[in-house]
Amino acid sequence: MISINLNKAKAISHDLRRTARSEELAPLDALIAKQIPGSDAEAIEAARQLLRDKHAEVQTSIEVATEVDALKTIVEAL
Repeated sequence: MISINLNKAKAISHDLRRTARSEELAPLDALIAKQIPGSDAEAIEAARQLLRDKHAEVQTSIEVATEVDALKTIVEAL
């Protein structure tokens, strides 16, 4: 019987979440870094915060998961 180490599975899930977060934030980070005149910095920062909040919820979901199947569902939703 094959058993999966839940703690290692959580670590892998966190890595996948971090990668997804970085990919989602990259375009917004680029806009902030370029400081393009006429762009709405407040709106961009608000969008960045929404993504941070979303991934904070995902992080919590990963931490409280008690089964590998739950982790798979979480990661697939990214």
